Amino acid sequence: QVQLVESGGGLVQAGGSLRLSCAASGRTFRSYSMGWFRQAPGKEREFVAAIRWSGYSTYYVDSVKGRFTISGDNAKNTVYLQMNSLKPEDTAVYYCAAQDRYTIVVFTAGAYDYWGQGTQVTVSS
Repeated sequence: QVQLVESGGGLVQAGGSLRLSCAASGRTFRSYSMGWFRQAPGKEREFVAAIRWSGYSTYYVDSVKGRFTISGDNAKNTVYLQMNSLKPEDTAVYYCAAQDRYTIVVFTAGAYDYWGQGTQVTVSS
């Protein structure tokens, strides 16, 4: 059993910053990619960012490019999301996810095998 545990969410004013962390625990597994998704009330879960450990390639949804940075440690199955210049529309529950098999798809939730429980990020105007 693999568990992903997120931390670092909270309440911040618009323009502020937060850093989310996600660490895997449980049985040993090799993740090929890890990512962050978010879900706002009444909306579907959407892709935010991902990192593919092979080459440490990173991917972002257009709405967060230049503001968010994904990073991590492959050996520790740990991923971070540095969020700067936060906007009220960034308010959502943020979920960490991991792939334990290689796939070229990183943008869709169905491509991930493990999920965290989510952490709330609230940005006030």
